[in-house]
Amino acid sequence: MKINKELIHNSNLKEITSHQENFDFLANRLTKNGYDVTSLVSKLSEFQVAIPSWALGAGGTRFGRFSYFGEPSNLEQKIEDIGLIHSLTQTAGAVSLHIPWDVPSDYKAIKELANSLDINFDAVNSNTFQDQKNAKESYKYGSLSNRSEAVRHQAIQHNLDVINIGNQLGSKSLTVWLADGSCFPGQNNFQTAFQNTQNSLKDIYKGLPSDWKMLIEYKPYEPNFYSTVIQDWGTSFMLANECGEKAFTLVDLGHHLPNSNIEQIVSILMLKGKLGGFHFNDSKYGDDDLTAGSIKPYALFLIFNELVYGMKNNPQNPDLAWMIDASHNVKDPLEDIIQSLEAIQEAYAKAMLVDQNLLKEAQQNNDVVKCQEILQEAYRTDVRPLLEKARLNRGGALSPIKAYRSLDIRNHLIKERGRNTVATGL
Repeated sequence: MKINKELIHNSNLKEITSHQENFDFLANRLTKNGYDVTSLVSKLSEFQVAIPSWALGAGGTRFGRFSYFGEPSNLEQKIEDIGLIHSLTQTAGAVSLHIPWDVPSDYKAIKELANSLDINFDAVNSNTFQDQKNAKESYKYGSLSNRSEAVRHQAIQHNLDVINIGNQLGSKSLTVWLADGSCFPGQNNFQTAFQNTQNSLKDIYKGLPSDWKMLIEYKPYEPNFYSTVIQDWGTSFMLANECGEKAFTLVDLGHHLPNSNIEQIVSILMLKGKLGGFHFNDSKYGDDDLTAGSIKPYALFLIFNELVYGMKNNPQNPDLAWMIDASHNVKDPLEDIIQSLEAIQEAYAKAMLVDQNLLKEAQQNNDVVKCQEILQEAYRTDVRPLLEKARLNRGGALSPIKAYRSLDIRNHLIKERGRNTVATGL
C-alpha cells in the first residue's frame, strides 16, 4: 500500500487554518525572544529516525503474543510499512535491519523499493542471542564471551556476515548487543568472559569497512540475571576504546537500572567523542520497550538537552545514529511508532529552545532556581506547531495519527495481507 500525496493534502486541508493560527502565534513569540524559527523548522525537517524492521508487527512476552492483523510477513512488506509511516511523518527515512530475521533475497530489488519510498538503510544488527536453524554451535552459555573457541568463532563470523549484508545495502554501521552473562554466582569467571568479549569484538572490528562504525550496546540484566558481560556504559566505553576510533557506545533508553541519570551518561560520552547512537523507548520498571515519551517525557527532554548541547559543543563526537527500539502487544505497531516519532521530535524541539548562554550564567552564579526555570520554560512550550510546519514543508500530514485513521490504513493492510500474517523475527 502507498499513500497518495493528494490524500495527505486533502487531510491537511481540514486543519490548515487552525495550524497556521497556532504556528503564527508561536513563531511570533519565539521570534521576539530571539529564536530563528526558520532554522528550528529546518532542523526538525532534517531530523530522521530509523525504524527497526522488527517493530512493524505486534510484540509479545514469554506469556503470549496478540497479533494486530495485517502484519508484514516479509522484508518487502516491512519496508512498505515504514514507507507509510514516513509519508505521514516525514521523519522515518531509514530502516534498521536485524539479521538473520531480515536477510534480503534480492538486494537490488530491496534497494530499489527503499529508494522509491525515500528510505535509507541505517545500522544493521547482529543476533547472537538466539540459536539459528542449522547452526553448529549453541549460544546457550554465551556468544562472543563463550569459553568455547568454536562458539566465539561462529559468533564472530555471523557479525562479519552481517557487515557484508549491510555493505551491499549501503548501511554504514554495525550494532552489537550481547545477551552474554550468567544467572548464578560462580557460573562465569568475570575476567575471562570480559577478555573473550574484547578479543572477539576486535576480530569483528578488523572486518569493518573504512567508513563504517561499530556501535556497542549495553544492558544491566536480562536474559541473564546475575551478571551481564556488557552491563553498563562504562564497560561499553572501555570495549570501544580498545577496539579503536570507529567503535562507539550505543545508548538504549531502556537498558539502565531504575533512576539512572541517562542525560549525564550521554553528556560524558559526547565529551569523550564516543557516543555513537540511540535506541529510543520508554519504561516504568525495566526494559519495557514502551512508546518513547509515554512515561517519562521530561526525562526524554533532559536527555535531548544534553544532546543538543553536545552536537554544538563536541565536534569530536560523530553524527549520531537515531533509532526507535520498541515493541509490545496492545497498540497498532504503526500508530505506536508514529507516537514515538512525535515524542522524539517534540523533545528535540524543546531542547533547542533552552537558552544555553543564560543557563551557563545561572550555573556560574549557582542560581539553582534559575537553572530549573530556564529548563522548564523550554519544556512547557507547546512546540507542536513547529513539528506540524516541518512535516507540512516536506509534504507530510499535520496530524499523522488522525490521517492514519481517517485513511483506514490498518484495514487496508488487513485486506491486502489477511488477518493471520505474523511479522518475522518476533
